[in-house]
Amino acid sequence: MRIGELAARTGVSERSLRYYEEQGLLVSDRTPGGHRDFAEGAVDRVIRIQELYAAGLHSAKIARILPCMRDEDGGPSVRATPELVAELTTERDRIDRTVGDLLRSREVLEEVIDTAAGDTAARPGHT
Repeated sequence: MRIGELAARTGVSERSLRYYEEQGLLVSDRTPGGHRDFAEGAVDRVIRIQELYAAGLHSAKIARILPCMRDEDGGPSVRATPELVAELTTERDRIDRTVGDLLRSREVLEEVIDTAAGDTAARPGHT
């Protein structure tokens, strides 16, 4: 499929797809006219790349992780190493800490909202 179709199917810009290719995260063949031609599996790969970016990973780390992820059929990758597992565990722990920090911030915000809402309701002329 052409880059425009891949962009439309994944919701990722053509510019980002070119960047993924430059970083070695995504591969394409070239048509005789020089256009990029992506395999059907590129859709799943782009989705995985997006998920890893959303998890806060950078492109160099994603490039190391992608070959080690489970295949489309769910079978385990044979390329994972103990070092990569340790790195991924560290990343997961970082994400867990961030989630905890966000939950604590949300609790504080809820308290402020409740207090502010109570103050507004207690003022004369408010119901």
